[in-house]
Order: sequence, then C-alpha cells, then structure tokens
Amino acid sequence: MSATLYPTLPHPEPVAAPAARLALKTDGASRGLLDGAWWPRSRDLLSELPLLTDVLDPLWGRITRIAVNPKYWPVIPRKVLVNGHVVKVGWFTPEIDPHKLLLLSYGTGRWDLLIIPPETGAESAARLMAAASDHDGPPLTASALIAADEARHGVASTEEPLDPDEAWEYEGGASPVFTAVPRQPGRADRTDRAGRLIVGL
Repeated sequence: MSATLYPTLPHPEPVAAPAARLALKTDGASRGLLDGAWWPRSRDLLSELPLLTDVLDPLWGRITRIAVNPKYWPVIPRKVLVNGHVVKVGWFTPEIDPHKLLLLSYGTGRWDLLIIPPETGAESAARLMAAASDHDGPPLTASALIAADEARHGVASTEEPLDPDEAWEYEGGASPVFTAVPRQPGRADRTDRAGRLIVGL
C-alpha cells in the first residue's frame, strides 16, 4: 500500500472584522436630536450590532440596551453577545423614528444615531453622516434629515444606482473611498475639522 503526501498548505491569515462606519459628535458638542450617524453594511442586526457596540463601548461606556423601529429590519434579535457581555435589543414602533437607533449605557447615558440605509450611495452617506454629526446642523429628526437630503439632491438616497466600487463595498468588498479599517492598537480614529469622530471610513 502506498500513501501520497501533499505539501502542507499555508494557513490563511485571519481577516479582521471591519469597523462599524460611524460619524459621532465629540465631547463638548451641542446635543441636538442626534449624536451622530451609523451606516451599517446590511440589514442583519445580529452581525451589525456587535461591530457597532465594539466601537462604542470604549467611547461611551458599556452599551447595555439598544432599541430600533422594526420597519426596516427583517429580524430583531432579543440579545446580542458583544465581547463577553450581553446587549439587550428591543423595538418600538411609534416611539422610535424608523431611521434612528437608540443606545443606552447603564449609569452613563443615552445616545441617538441616524441609521443610514445600507444601500445608500457613498455620496449621500457622506452628506448624511456630516449633517448628523455636525453640532451646528439643523435640529431635524432622523427621518426628516434623510428626507431633506433626498429633496435637496433630487433622488432618494436609497435609490441611487451604485457604481461598481460602491456595489462591491455594499456586497462586502472594500472600495477605494470607504475602506473599512480595523481598529488597531495605538491607532487613533480621526477627528475632522468640524469636531466629528469618524470611525471605519
């Protein structure tokens, strides 16, 4: 009997999970109706929320509860495991704007983020992130901010055709404009001139 030996294949390097795409008001900025914006890559909360809370926990304290409006989310998990702790997820139909995410940190505070639909084009997403995280911006609700952007630019942000780079990004690839950069030790997320903290872009 003979045996055939094959050379050992190298183990692929583990791929780091992409950072959540966020633009946040920094400390000292006026509160307003929104504390920033989140641009998820999909409508799968079970995979999106751990990425989001992983970034926010060190900034805002451990996130313990999240609430959404179920209008745009096909499945809402009751609990999500994030770095060894459980985050409870709830939904409220009339109380929460369909384009807003409510985050609570026990004993620390509450934050409201604009949810930019995952299928939004890169230009619209950039405008919405800047508007939601601008401390001098208009005091609009999340849905009003999206409607104002759609009215001003003449097309619904979720109906813009995706160019090939954006389509690849939306499907999980990395575009040259919005590259998901994993958080690395010693690397600070950037703060722009307007005082926004920008993560994952």
